[in-house]
Amino acid sequence: MKCSSTNFIPRLKKQKEDALDYIIDAYLPLVKTIATKILYKMKSGDIDECVNDVFLSVWQNAQQFNGDAQDFKKWIGMITKYKAIDHYRQVEKQMKNERSDAPLEEKASSSQTDQTVLKREEKTELLFAISQLEDIDRDIFMMKYYLELSNSEIANNLGLTKAAVDNRLYRGKKILATNVKLKERFV
Repeated sequence: MKCSSTNFIPRLKKQKEDALDYIIDAYLPLVKTIATKILYKMKSGDIDECVNDVFLSVWQNAQQFNGDAQDFKKWIGMITKYKAIDHYRQVEKQMKNERSDAPLEEKASSSQTDQTVLKREEKTELLFAISQLEDIDRDIFMMKYYLELSNSEIANNLGLTKAAVDNRLYRGKKILATNVKLKERFV
C-alpha cells in the first residue's frame, strides 16, 4: 500500500518508512521555514540539524499523536518550534562557554608555560648559588633582593657600614656571575 495524505498517520504509527518519506516530502518546507525563522543567526548546518531532529522526533513519537492531517500540521509545527528553541539555546550556551574559555587558552599558551618554567628554574639556580656564599653575604643578598631592604637598612640590621654592604654586594655579584658562567660551560 502506498502512503498518501489520507493514510499517512496510521502508517506512521505502524512505523512504515514510506509514511516518513511522505511526511518529509510534504512538511519539509514548513519545518525548514519555522526552523530558519528561529535560527536565522545560526549556520545552515545548525538549521539542517534541527530539521533532522524534528523528523526523528516525529518518527519516535508518532504513537502519541491523535488527530487528523490538519492537527498533524499543527503538531509538527509545534515540535519544530520547540526543537529550534532548544537548539538555539544549546548553540548560545556553547558559544558562551567557548568565549569564556578563550582567556584560559591564552594564559595556558605553550610559550608562556615554557617561560614560567624557565624563570622558576633560573630562580632555583640563583637561590642555590646564593646558598653557596658565606653566611654574611647570603644574608645581605636575601635582605637586598628578597626582602627588598635598602643598603642602609641592611647595614643597620647587620651592624656594618653602608660601604661594607655595597662592597659585599658587588663582590657577591661577581662570584655569582662567575659560577653561572662556569655552569653554562658544562651544561
